[in-house]
Amino acid sequence: MPRLLGVDIPNEKRIEIALTYIYGVGPAVARKVLADLNLRPDTRAKDLKDDEVAALANHIEKNYPVEGTLRRQVMQNINRLKEIYCYRGLRHRRSLPVRGQRTRSNARSRKGPRKTVANKKILRK
Repeated sequence: MPRLLGVDIPNEKRIEIALTYIYGVGPAVARKVLADLNLRPDTRAKDLKDDEVAALANHIEKNYPVEGTLRRQVMQNINRLKEIYCYRGLRHRRSLPVRGQRTRSNARSRKGPRKTVANKKILRK
């Protein structure tokens, strides 16, 4: 199983698909990298030679922010939004949807499980 930038790439998948297992590399970037290095996209990951794996890792690391660098960059952006108290930052702080989705009936994945609120009894005279 080849290892690229700290990520195990699946053996049996085509290299074009296997590269997308790296955080920050999607299908478009994978195709572009393979075109830049003149590698066939239908090659299986297990069939790559050591020098090809090294060239892939070197090219991706040099030209694209991936894995730890990209995760750090995203977290810094979110923390900046929180610090300047902008609307998006407040939504991040409160664990609510940031991009305008409704919260009355959905947003369970963001808000977490429902918190049941007990009803108050009405006293009658």
